[in-house]
Amino acid sequence: MDKALLSRVEKQALFHRYPRSLPFTLLAIGLLITTLFVLNIEQTDTMARKMTLDTDVNALATELERKASENTAYLKAAAALFGMSKDVSHDEFSEFVAEMSTGHSTRGALGMGWTAWVPAGSAPAFEAEQRRLNSDIPFRIYPDTDPMGDKAVISLLAPRTPDNTRALGFDMYSETVRRTAMQQSLNLNRPVGSGRVQLIQDAGKPPVSGVLIFLPVYGRQELGRSVGPLKGFIYTPVRVPELLGTAITGAHRNTGRVAIYDGQPDPARLLAATPGDFNENEFSRAKVDFAGREWTIVVSANRGAGLTRISLLVLGLGTLISLLVMAVAWLVTSRAAEDRKVLEWLTDQAALRTSLTRELNHRVKNTLANVLSIVALTRRRTRDIDEFADGLSGRLRALSATHDILSQREWTNALVADVVQSELAPYLDPEDPHAEIAGPDALLAPNDAMSLGLALHELATNAAKYGALSVPDGKVSVTWDIISPDRLSVSWREHGGPPVIAPTRRGFGLELIEKIVSQELDAPVDLSFDSNGVTCKLVVPLRSPREFTIRTGPIPTPA
Repeated sequence: MDKALLSRVEKQALFHRYPRSLPFTLLAIGLLITTLFVLNIEQTDTMARKMTLDTDVNALATELERKASENTAYLKAAAALFGMSKDVSHDEFSEFVAEMSTGHSTRGALGMGWTAWVPAGSAPAFEAEQRRLNSDIPFRIYPDTDPMGDKAVISLLAPRTPDNTRALGFDMYSETVRRTAMQQSLNLNRPVGSGRVQLIQDAGKPPVSGVLIFLPVYGRQELGRSVGPLKGFIYTPVRVPELLGTAITGAHRNTGRVAIYDGQPDPARLLAATPGDFNENEFSRAKVDFAGREWTIVVSANRGAGLTRISLLVLGLGTLISLLVMAVAWLVTSRAAEDRKVLEWLTDQAALRTSLTRELNHRVKNTLANVLSIVALTRRRTRDIDEFADGLSGRLRALSATHDILSQREWTNALVADVVQSELAPYLDPEDPHAEIAGPDALLAPNDAMSLGLALHELATNAAKYGALSVPDGKVSVTWDIISPDRLSVSWREHGGPPVIAPTRRGFGLELIEKIVSQELDAPVDLSFDSNGVTCKLVVPLRSPREFTIRTGPIPTPA
């Protein structure tokens, strides 16, 4: 048989064995193809979202750097004004800011301010001078943490809003983050952004992250270098959430949650973030140089867990089509399976009838052989017809009792206890018992059960005639125990009977036990005629016979 024909035969055998496998196989194939399509769509969508996130984060980073450049450009222009002028009044500064830096809100800034450098010990004179120049404002320097130390005091701030006016007189040098940024700007002589602070304009309000951009101003410029004494710092205050909002608007991006961190992404370094939850699976980040300070901007997708709409559509259609194909295949295979089932049932019934005939023939022959053997041996060992009839009928009844037990268990096996009870039933009266039986549950093959039953019958008959069961006080004890996985020991013991005298003539019972039973059980029989009572030990094999179960049920009919 070639390989192609062998493969086709194997497939047909598999189909006949599992007729419902084809519909489920088609369903599985359909669902697998649908899943592959959905995975491909999701992968493509993920790549597209990743590209969008990369584009968005780069656009926002560029926009933030552009706004930082705008702020620093205005600061440099204001620094030139203060470097060339000895004194700048509130009106002049406000007019300059109005002309040079219109649209503070587009840069996230609250305006522009001037922080005058006040050397140690000059604070009282500076306060008096500011009160003279700004008689409408009760100017004072605060906080008064170091009265005799250097100070950097806010003296000008435009536009003159109520929040900005509140910041006049604040000593920038008294706060660590601001002082650090000013010292860095002095060392680098260029605009430098500070770390996160709470702006003086927002004092008493809910905390809002703010930063400051400082640029030092000296007495004069020579050959592009700042020389002369330090006059102060021109600076701009920035609310980071507002700066982020203007950057998002300027970049025309709104793909997900945007967060800005001062340095590395860390919840403790968060400056501002848009509403929403951070998506750990889909995000992109970029570095931002904001006035010489490194920021990190992180944009994460706002898409929640689950499939996209097109994936859900493909999944639904694919599942529906797969179920329809499965339904059609189910109808076709159901009809074929029913026809096949009827054919197999008819074949099984024919085989069952043949097996039943063979089994019946075999059992009848075995039973007839046992009966003929019992008849022949009984005839040779008896002297008259009455003795022959009694012996033969008792042995046939013993054989019949074991047959009944096996018939009840469909000739598969028999319990040792059932065999013993059937042979000693007349002596097991609960009110006046003359026999005791005990032992674990154990199963015997049919032939072994019949041999044990015949042996027990002969022992009981002998005990009833000559032994312990022939007197009122006599008793018989039958015990059994499993001595190995395939061996069972059965012990017969008589006590309380008349003295035992060993027989001088070997009757059929003795020969049946010592020869026939021993041969059938394939084990020696230890029979002893002790003066206190007869004892007998049998070793019975524990076998696992092939079960023969007659199947029943209605005749299948085609659908």
